[in-house]
Amino acid sequence: MNSLLRPALSLFVLLTAITGVVYPLAVTGVAQAVFPSQAAGSLVYDAKGQAVGSALIGQSFTESRYFWSRPSATSPRPVDPSNSAGSNQGPLNPALVDAVKGRIAALRDADPANTAPVPVDLVTTSASGFDPEISVAAAYYQAARVARARGMSVEDVRGFIGRRTIDRLFGLLGEPRVNVLALNRDLDATAHR
Repeated sequence: MNSLLRPALSLFVLLTAITGVVYPLAVTGVAQAVFPSQAAGSLVYDAKGQAVGSALIGQSFTESRYFWSRPSATSPRPVDPSNSAGSNQGPLNPALVDAVKGRIAALRDADPANTAPVPVDLVTTSASGFDPEISVAAAYYQAARVARARGMSVEDVRGFIGRRTIDRLFGLLGEPRVNVLALNRDLDATAHR
């Protein structure tokens, strides 16, 4: 019995060390050497060196002077990055219909003069719940509200959107989009507050 138990335990300890310690440390080391920003969470820092968010994880903005992110299924607001999940609600689920109606009402209340159709990504969640980007249409939909709140012209705000628009990958994959954190930081850096 000992002749079988000792090699089995030795192999267990060896494989645990390799797969549980050596391999994760090696992958982490390579990631930090080759992709240092991404391995550190793609953090975005302010002028004082304080982390203000991540370029890869959506943040919750609720003030009228900011562009709002795509809603998260983790909670109505704020976004809770410790709980990544989709809602798993189908299009016929009454809870989803009520949530979308509530989000549309919140957008209409924030900008009653805006009668344009609400872009779908402003009222529905994604699979992860943490999209850092919104569609260009969703950004343009919010431009008038943000311009009014900041005392800027709509054309100036649209210019910020245009400068922050990310094109399709290789010109054909995905859709044009806007990183909400980067756009809001650009607006905060202007003299209009």
